[in-house]
Amino acid sequence: MSTNRSVDRFAVTHKNDRSCLCAFTFADGRRCRTPRLTGHPRLCCFHAKREAQSLAAQQVGRDVSSFLSGSYLSACDLSSALARVFSAVAEGHVKPKTASTLAYLGQTLIQSIQVAEHEYINAFGTDSWRDMVAFSFAPPGTQEDEDPQPAPAPHTPLPPTSTEFVQRILAGRNLS
Repeated sequence: MSTNRSVDRFAVTHKNDRSCLCAFTFADGRRCRTPRLTGHPRLCCFHAKREAQSLAAQQVGRDVSSFLSGSYLSACDLSSALARVFSAVAEGHVKPKTASTLAYLGQTLIQSIQVAEHEYINAFGTDSWRDMVAFSFAPPGTQEDEDPQPAPAPHTPLPPTSTEFVQRILAGRNLS
């Protein structure tokens, strides 16, 4: 009987000793009971892999957002950002479903770039648009003193009705 007691004490001690188990805590407060991965300070194989994927995805997010953080988003910036997303998918850092969503958003952005270009040219002229694009690609420090926004053209009043406004926009598109 004394041997059973020592086994029971060992079982209780071993049950409370979690140093060799994964430290991951689920949302409901339960702890993972899988043994820690050799070489990892706190997680099992499964949770260590998920943590690595999460960290890699965060890094990809920072890389992609660096292309999209300027005051002007060019088609080249968008293309570079999407290329990073595609590389991350190929390397397994981003899930294909997420990449599909980002590609759709990229498509929407490229369409909005074209619309913004058209609006800007109608408002300020082609030369002003070219200057703005050239300024956005200028090497840092070469044009620090210049204002990145060109002076607006004399303001023309908006049409009184939305129908006339749409007609004016469409007439401008037909001229281009």
